[in-house]
Parts: sequence; structure tokens; C-alpha cells
Amino acid sequence: MTSFLMGSTTASDISSQLTRLRHQVGAPAVGMVLTLVVVCDESQQYDAVRAASEASREHPSRILAVIPRERDEATRLDAEIRVGELTTGEVVLLRLYGELREHADSVLSPLLLPDIPVVVWWPGDAPEAPAKDPVGAYGQRRVTDARFARDSVAAIRSRVSGYTPGDTDLAWTRITPWRSLLAAAFDQPVGKILDGYVEAEPDHPSAALLAVWLSQKLEAPIKVTESKGPGLTKVRLRLDDGEVVVERHDSRTATLVRPGQPDRQVALARRPTSDLLAEELRRLDPDEVYAETIRGVADYDLS
Repeated sequence: MTSFLMGSTTASDISSQLTRLRHQVGAPAVGMVLTLVVVCDESQQYDAVRAASEASREHPSRILAVIPRERDEATRLDAEIRVGELTTGEVVLLRLYGELREHADSVLSPLLLPDIPVVVWWPGDAPEAPAKDPVGAYGQRRVTDARFARDSVAAIRSRVSGYTPGDTDLAWTRITPWRSLLAAAFDQPVGKILDGYVEAEPDHPSAALLAVWLSQKLEAPIKVTESKGPGLTKVRLRLDDGEVVVERHDSRTATLVRPGQPDRQVALARRPTSDLLAEELRRLDPDEVYAETIRGVADYDLS
């Protein structure tokens, strides 16, 4: 991997240096399929950039990490450019000091690859209306993560008023395997669903989303109850002739219970952030099911 540090620089100089480094390592920009903008603070940048780099193996990207630094320092832009073996694309860490913190969109504009999609990801704190954020406005897709909010379920509810097609949240992505497994459980006819619950650690946004999605699809009241975790631990649906239960015992497998059938062990692994991000990068069209579900969370009594 080739790494290059640039202090007190400009976006134009960074762009020129990227071109020179690409020629040195033989990594042309034409092979990239998107620009991934990561907005994070310094404490998050290592894990976030690592996850983005791993996701870029499936989706070659120019990764631009926007890292606001000290507000009371002199206005300047520091950059670190990485090109080479750890990522299939390019990584640029942009550290913004002073007043430049408020103008990240101007810094990014010359660095966005032309004629390819832009995805903006906030691994930590995120604006309530991502599409109206100056950086978020660049994105065809805007990815947030309510899990890291102070009140995670309230963060999901707050997404409704600011929702724009193209928004999504990794709390929703985390339940893709649960939704697939539960949908498959109803491939065979079962009795009428009376009610049920989703069990998870307290204030878990994915539990709220899964409960509302189930209530919408099954037309039955689904509540959220607490467990010791980690994360989601169980879904129990009461039928007029038995129960459908998915219970996760560890980070890899779960037990599926259905009326009239033997219990079955199924794969239900907890996925790393890089896998969640890669899933979101596979689809750049608006997720209408997510939009319908978060609107349901806004009005749904989860207790």
C-alpha cells in the first residue's frame, strides 16, 4: 500500500496527488463503481475506514473520510491518501480544522469521481434529514446507523420527518437475515397469526423495525420485549394452532420452531459492519419497504 500525507493542503492538490499515485501503483480510477463518503469523528475513523475498505473489495470505490477536528484551531485541511493492496480503490482521510468544518461539501466536490454514484455513510451521529445535509445532498444513497444514537428507537422515529427516497439505516440492514428466515417460515401454510413479540436488548432499533415490519406483513400486533442480548435474541409468533419461534442462542445459529415440524438449527450469524455496508452498496435504488416500516415505527406502540 502507498500512503501519502499532505498538511495544510487543498482539494485540488489532493486530486492531483491521487492521479500521480494511481499511475505509480497502476490502479486506474475507471475501475471504480462509486464514491463512498464516510462522515465520522477521529475516534470512529479507524473502524469506519476499515469497514469501508473491506466493503470496497466487492464494490471498488473511492473512499473519502470526512473527519471534523478542532473548531478553535486555524482553518486548514490535512489529508492522508492511501492507494494499494488493502483496498481495491482509493482512501482519502480529510481532516477539517476551524471554519472549514462547516464547508465539507466544498472540500468534497472536486474529489467526487464523475458520472458514478455517491453513497454517504454516517457511522455515528447523523443529521435528522440526511438528504438536506450539505454532504448528504451529494448521495444517491444515504446510510445512517441508529444503533449509536443516545436514544436509538427515538432516532429511528426521527428519520420519518426527514425521509427522502435513498435513505436507509444499518439497523434495518441488520435484520435482513431475520426477515428472510421468517418469510421462509411461512412458505408452508400455517394457522392465523394472533400476536407475537420480538425480544432484544433494551432500546434496540432493529427490534423496533422488525416488530413493525412483522405487524405490517402479518396484520397482527407484535410487541418488543427485553432480553439480556446481545442484540436480537428471539421472535415468537402465536398462531391459532401453535407457534413459530426463531431463537438465537449465539452469534452464529438459531433454532426454528414451526407447528407440526421438528425443530431445526439454522444459520443466523451476527454480521460485521463491512458486510452490512456491502449489502447496502449492492442496491442504489430507494428501499420502499424500509420507508414503509419507519413510517410505521413513528405511530406504533411497541410496548
